[in-house]
Amino acid sequence: MKALIFAAGLGTRLKPFTLTHPKALVPVGGEPMLGRVIRAVKEAGVTDIVVNVHHFAEQIEQFLAANGNFGVNIRISDERSLLLDTGGGLLHARRFLDGTEPILLHNADVLTDLPLSELTLRGDATLAVSSRSSSRQLRFDSSGRLCGWINHQSGETKGMTEGGDLRSFNGIHLVSPQIFPALENYGAEVFSLTPFYVKNASELEFYGQDISQYKWFDVGRPESLAAANQWVDSLH
Repeated sequence: MKALIFAAGLGTRLKPFTLTHPKALVPVGGEPMLGRVIRAVKEAGVTDIVVNVHHFAEQIEQFLAANGNFGVNIRISDERSLLLDTGGGLLHARRFLDGTEPILLHNADVLTDLPLSELTLRGDATLAVSSRSSSRQLRFDSSGRLCGWINHQSGETKGMTEGGDLRSFNGIHLVSPQIFPALENYGAEVFSLTPFYVKNASELEFYGQDISQYKWFDVGRPESLAAANQWVDSLH
């Protein structure tokens, strides 16, 4: 298994920290999030990791060098010229990820105690999801296959509009390299993986794996960052 850690985001909700630092280096419990995510990925047995960079990219490169790349093979997917979002970022990093092995995708601002080795690839992709509330949710049929999407604020829906189980996506996924042709055919340079999944759900097989039993924090939001720090402090 290979991995891509999305570390290129601007982190606008974490200002003033992100006025001078990349979001991926925001500390939780005194440790930059990127380091926490790399260690979690490494514990899952991954030795080949790609980190994409854009905002204060040189700080991320310096952080990795200062830590000896955490004892694994880390390559940089450079998006300094244009921030590509998750879908575009995955496609841009293809040269490092192509092959037959599944690819673990992990947002650098996601903190969880989920052992990443527990994720199982089904079909073309497995998305880590939970029953937590959020403004936008994915819909899964009785087999766990992605079949729709709903925006609770606007009422907009895509795919199947009723039935199934609604779950929130948690920023961790396991994908097959076989999805690269579909990514190329998506027709955009900058795009998110979530609408890609929804648009292609009838042709490709995307499944949800519920991780509601584990702790999960999106530390890209100040209130969640505070909660994550409180949780980490409680572990000591």
